[in-house]
This record gives sequence, C-alpha cells and structure tokens, in this order.
Amino acid sequence: MLLWEIFRTFVIIGTVSFGGGYAMIPVIEQEVTAHGWMTTSEFTDIIAIAGMSPGPIATNSAIFVGFKTAGIGGAIVAALGMILPSLTIILFISFFFTKANKHKIVQSAFYGLRPVIVGLIIYAAIKFGISNELFHSFSFQTLASLCIFLGALLALIKYKIHPAIVIVFSGIIGAVLY
Repeated sequence: MLLWEIFRTFVIIGTVSFGGGYAMIPVIEQEVTAHGWMTTSEFTDIIAIAGMSPGPIATNSAIFVGFKTAGIGGAIVAALGMILPSLTIILFISFFFTKANKHKIVQSAFYGLRPVIVGLIIYAAIKFGISNELFHSFSFQTLASLCIFLGALLALIKYKIHPAIVIVFSGIIGAVLY
C-alpha cells in the first residue's frame, strides 16, 4: 500500500510539473510533507544531497524520498513514478512537435510557462533559505551566506565559470568561514 502511494504521488508530480527539476522541488516538498513522509527540514537535506548527486535533481530527490520512506522498493517505485510520465509525454509529443511547434498557440503557451517556471525556482530557493534559517536574523553567517551567493552568481553569470568549480570553491569558503 505504501509503495503504491509513493508511486502514485510521484506519477502525479511527474505528470503535472513543468520546467525541470528545480521547478518541481516545491511540488515534491508539498506532497512529501503532506503525506508525513518527512519534515521540510529533512526534505531540505534531501535536496542538498540530490543537487550534489549526478543526474536530474527531481528524480534524485524522488529516489531519496522513496528510499527514506520505504527502502529500496520505495526508491524504485518513486523513480519509476517520476520518470514514466515524462517518458510517455516526450514520446507522444515527439511525434507531433515539429508540426505543432510552428503554431502560434503552442509557441504562446511555452512563452506563458517561462515566467511561472522561474517563479517556482525562486520560490524554492527562498523557501529553503527560510527553512534553513538563512534569513531568520542578521548575523555573520547571514552576511557570509549572502556574500557566497552573490560571488557564486557573479562567477556564473559574468565570468562564465563552470558550475562545478563554483560549487567546489563555495564549499571550501563555507568550510573556512563556518
């Protein structure tokens, strides 16, 4: 029964979520906490691990949630639940996309989805910042976190430094400062 609930939950998430893994994080977090499988704090830790692991963050987080909730079987059904909708939709769309992509309505729908996806990603970042008490009070750690964030953003956008290098240096700076 639990395995079926995990599978069903991740099939729904995989079906209705658009915009990639980071845009799915708020939806996954809502479902995971609503089912009582873990707290927001525990889920935040899962996202940190999933983000550092190779592969898509949404699928990785689903696997970690499934494993924490129901062991290996939970990890397998969570992964299948997350992957099957996308696979099915992509196979279906691939047959029609080249023709449909030229239609004004389809192009307009994609343009309409873009700001929503950006909003979901920003919401996820703010929610995790709040749940980890990065914005709770102004302290040295808050200032240091803000400086690391701005430095990483600058390195990525202006200097086009590879994200892996930015992650490594941010981790080293964090280890030294904290």
